Amino acid sequence: MLRLQLPTDPRWVNIVEKNIEEILTDHAWCEQKAASNAITIITINSEYPDLVTDMLALAKEEIEHFQMVNDIILKRGLTLGRERKDEYVGELAQYMRKSNTGSRVSGFVERMLFSAMIEARSCERFKVLSENINDAELAEFYRSLMESEAGHYTTFIGYARKYGNGIDVEKRWREWLDFEASIIVKYGKEESVHG
Repeated sequence: MLRLQLPTDPRWVNIVEKNIEEILTDHAWCEQKAASNAITIITINSEYPDLVTDMLALAKEEIEHFQMVNDIILKRGLTLGRERKDEYVGELAQYMRKSNTGSRVSGFVERMLFSAMIEARSCERFKVLSENINDAELAEFYRSLMESEAGHYTTFIGYARKYGNGIDVEKRWREWLDFEASIIVKYGKEESVHG
């Protein structure tokens, strides 16, 4: 369904398990950024009532996920650290900006595909975590979030198709998948969701 070209090496979980506080902090901030992204999408595309409704629901869900991660952090006696820079998302953002041909529709499609890509990789990483981590609570937690991320991915792709008038969204998504495959090889070496 996600069509990602390169799967995450399950040994990445061994890195994650060495510093659970770090992965949880990184994950919490990823959820906050996802909520902020949904609000930004509303701000620049308020003419689409269905999109606004769905992005409001998505933003609420992402903030709830932030709270869930923070609750786990507190329950374990850990501390929510400072926000982390996400190099992977930064590279996707640069690609999005370079690819925007300047039209409003193109910008919309690029933002939707950028968002879909982040959700797709997060979904895939949560699946790897749920299947490989030696922590029953976190395995169950990441399995539940994996399903949520898959739904978000579908939402973003759906809106790119719905409002991407005149743009071959399928062709553009294949280009995004190719680009993501070219950069993901650098990641999976740190205890962060995308790192």
